[in-house]
Amino acid sequence: MVSNKQADLAGPGIGDYNELEKILPRDYRSLLSVRETQQAIFQIKRYIEDHLSKELNLMTVEVPLIVDVESGLNDLLDRDGSRTPVSFHISNDYDKHPIDAQVVQAATKWKRVGLRQFECRVGEGICTDMRAVRKDYFLDHDHSAYVDQWDWERVITAGERNLVFLKEVVGKIWKVLVGAERFALEMFPQLKDDRYPNLPEKLTFLHAEEILDMYPDLPRKQRETMVLQQYPAIFIIGIGWPLKDGYPHENRAADYDDWVTDTSRETGKPTHGLNGDILVWNHVTRRRHELTSMGIRVTAETLKLQLEMAHQLDLVTREYHQDILNHRIPLSIGGGIGQSRTLMLLLRKAHLGEVSVTVWPKILKDICAKKNILVLE
Repeated sequence: MVSNKQADLAGPGIGDYNELEKILPRDYRSLLSVRETQQAIFQIKRYIEDHLSKELNLMTVEVPLIVDVESGLNDLLDRDGSRTPVSFHISNDYDKHPIDAQVVQAATKWKRVGLRQFECRVGEGICTDMRAVRKDYFLDHDHSAYVDQWDWERVITAGERNLVFLKEVVGKIWKVLVGAERFALEMFPQLKDDRYPNLPEKLTFLHAEEILDMYPDLPRKQRETMVLQQYPAIFIIGIGWPLKDGYPHENRAADYDDWVTDTSRETGKPTHGLNGDILVWNHVTRRRHELTSMGIRVTAETLKLQLEMAHQLDLVTREYHQDILNHRIPLSIGGGIGQSRTLMLLLRKAHLGEVSVTVWPKILKDICAKKNILVLE
């Protein structure tokens, strides 16, 4: 069981195509044609972008696809080094002024610097239509090497670094997602199907410590699967802090979300962390389905503590980390909402490849063809 828990920390992927073939639905039929799906994608994306910006007071800005390695702005995704970015050398000016660059894995760190660049004040923020490459994922039904997210960030005060404010912001995001589903159903009534219940109006908030207490012997993904049978839409708080079994709920990078802050005064329980994930039960795939990862960001103090716990203090010399340590960028809250993940859920699709165009291995495309799942190419 210990090895299973440890193997479950890195996050995504089923990891085996024989298993994936068993998991994908046998009786699947898309409720929308290919043409209708494309029409729905762009209408829903516009709805979410507009309403997210309104609810959180965000302005839409440009976002980089590539960053300088030395900036420290790329997202490491976790702290075990298992997912590394695509890197390449730009031999600018015959290598007299070269740049070592990386394709972003997410815009998490860049956005916080972006708040300063775009002169955002407290209560204001930015929203991006982010594209990224994550080459180390196992490519299954809801993980691809191509990543599209609504990456957003908003300036906050020190007094807003608490669970009440975190839940308030999460609630606004959930309101937008539920509204987007309602919008999709009005636009395409054929999406109304008794097999696929609508999202609940309210989200259930649970701490990682509480879920472990409920299912102490199960690895993380199985705990999530079990709790989603009781609560079909949840926000798990405190992802990254080591729990009493010795493992975090899931590995989290040490230099953006705050997963170390003690929140026991607010909860009356031994809880930590000001971050979390929204997960829902996907009635098409009959599996857990993550929509967004987000959180209140680290301060100078919590950054140092988390880097120390992650054995990554060598990162402190990088510009991004120095900006935090020297209070040159604002306190913030932010996250990334998976675009294709959300569209897959709202349009009752069985595979990401039905709503995004990217590369898939032949074995996966063959499995999907047998299951009546049309993967776009």
